[in-house]
Amino acid sequence: MRRLSLRFLAGALLLLTLSRFALVAWQYGRVHDAGGIWPVILGGWRIDLSLLGMMLAIPAVASPWFGHRPLAVHITRAWYLLCWVLLALLEVSTPQFIMEYDTRPNRLFVEYLDSPTEVLSMLWHGYRLSVGLGIIALAAIVWLGWRLLSPARSDRRMGWLLRVPASAVFLLACLLAARGTLQHRPINEATVAFSSDSMVNTLPLNSFYNVANAIQDMRHERSSADVYPAMPVDTMNALFRQSIGLSGAPLDPAYPTMHAQQASVARPQPLNLVIIMQESLGAQFVGHLGGEDLTPRLDALSKEAWTFNRAYATGTRSARGLEAVNTGFLPTTAEAVLKLPRSQRDFFTLAELLGHQGFHSRFIYGGEAHFDNMRGFFFGNGFDEVVDLNSFVNPTFVGSWGASDEDMFNELHKRLLTDTDKPHFTLAFSVSNHTPWQYPAGRITPVGNPASVENTVRYADYAIGKFFDEAKTSPYWQNTVFLVIADHDARVFGASLVPVEHFHIPALILGGQVAPREDQRIVSQVDMAPTLLSLMGVSSIHPMPGTDLTVRDPDRAVMQYGDNFGYLKGDQLVVYEPHKPASQFHYDGRALLTPTAVDPLLASEALATALWPSWAYKEQRYRMPAR
Repeated sequence: MRRLSLRFLAGALLLLTLSRFALVAWQYGRVHDAGGIWPVILGGWRIDLSLLGMMLAIPAVASPWFGHRPLAVHITRAWYLLCWVLLALLEVSTPQFIMEYDTRPNRLFVEYLDSPTEVLSMLWHGYRLSVGLGIIALAAIVWLGWRLLSPARSDRRMGWLLRVPASAVFLLACLLAARGTLQHRPINEATVAFSSDSMVNTLPLNSFYNVANAIQDMRHERSSADVYPAMPVDTMNALFRQSIGLSGAPLDPAYPTMHAQQASVARPQPLNLVIIMQESLGAQFVGHLGGEDLTPRLDALSKEAWTFNRAYATGTRSARGLEAVNTGFLPTTAEAVLKLPRSQRDFFTLAELLGHQGFHSRFIYGGEAHFDNMRGFFFGNGFDEVVDLNSFVNPTFVGSWGASDEDMFNELHKRLLTDTDKPHFTLAFSVSNHTPWQYPAGRITPVGNPASVENTVRYADYAIGKFFDEAKTSPYWQNTVFLVIADHDARVFGASLVPVEHFHIPALILGGQVAPREDQRIVSQVDMAPTLLSLMGVSSIHPMPGTDLTVRDPDRAVMQYGDNFGYLKGDQLVVYEPHKPASQFHYDGRALLTPTAVDPLLASEALATALWPSWAYKEQRYRMPAR
């Protein structure tokens, strides 16, 4: 067992080190700019020894007592082979994961295991070559591990007097390796972080360590208070209320953000509402936002709409966008509330508010609504109807993630035409603009590789334009407010702690009774719901911290990028990293962040904004008022 443990330790360290050197060579430009190779390598060895110390602990401590027994040796060999396979699998998966998410495998790697059909279809249609090469590499590494850990010979029997001190020495060595430091707190991912480039900071970690951390985090409802600096609850609530424009005593002390919103637009009867969430449509693709010229139909619509030229997503996942737009809730270091246990019932949503106003609410999605727990969350919080792929009749095209955008829009148009006089709210979510970039043939003229994000953006734009051509000549146009907004950018990456430019998204409000205007204010997804209520003519009491843009200027946006929280106000960005004080940057409005002195007042406002959502979720302070 001792020889087996030494061989596993040496082999695993070599495997992880070679993998890390390969990743450094691949990303050398960013590694060089971030501070060089050796912080990655030396920090990596510390993390590797910490992980391997945990893997080796039980076999090493047991070896003086059982190392001479063949059965114990075979069990130990099986354990090390399992660890070897998992280490190899995650390292082989790392390059493609970095290409897609600009980070090592993390909680997303685990979350996607909940949707094996969609993920396997996506891999088959979009990544066959990568998967094939990965399987070959994995097979080769597993074979090497099999040879390395064979033959499994027994140790010499150790005398009774040596067994206790030998076990104690092995235990101490493993504990010291696992702890990684003699300082007050044991080693963690923050210990080896050394740059402002979030991706580079994951390179010292190995992917097994990163995924194991994610699994551990997912076992608990992570709170921002465990990650960012502390602040007394009363101070946090006071600062947060002030930052969102609430003054005086709260309507209910138990619910600090509960307030009355008087609609700024008077209507004889409220308008209907349709929110169209576009999958992965970042500003980088949108012509009228300075991106690539891929969206002529959306650009044309922007001239007929209230167009927000500086709108920002709150996160990098669809669930986060749905959370922000439909609930008005701010992002946290935990999962979006769609998947958290305490928000499955009695959590505030726009659908629930409108339900109390007599609205019928529905969710339309081209895929399967159990993905990201959308069906469970929406049905538990105010939606009357969920229409997904299983409800579509003869869709024209179904890809890995569901029916095409045209099919979704056809379903939306059909249901809007047949709606009764009862007011209605529809949340519609597209799927086509997603890897592996599938769409029906004959709609657009592809440029270059047909299966590319640029071409699916062209198709998504075509489908939007086609829908609004029909909508503007339909009876529902005049009495409906439409919001078209992206959930997030297609791929969020960069060498910044928070790559602000990749949170920039299109947002347009239009309809028969919406006056066109161009808006240059900084706004967030969370500002959309209060603004829509005013345009609809709906007055209410609610806890949403977003701004009614018809009456007030927020000039701020919030962004959760992994564990980093960004608070953009004017041209100043405050960033909180885990277990670190605030950093502040000047933002040039495009991509350049220049470090600057931290403004204590702005940093406190940002911290209160980062901490409040986790507190509100944990204490269940984000719900409709008692009726």
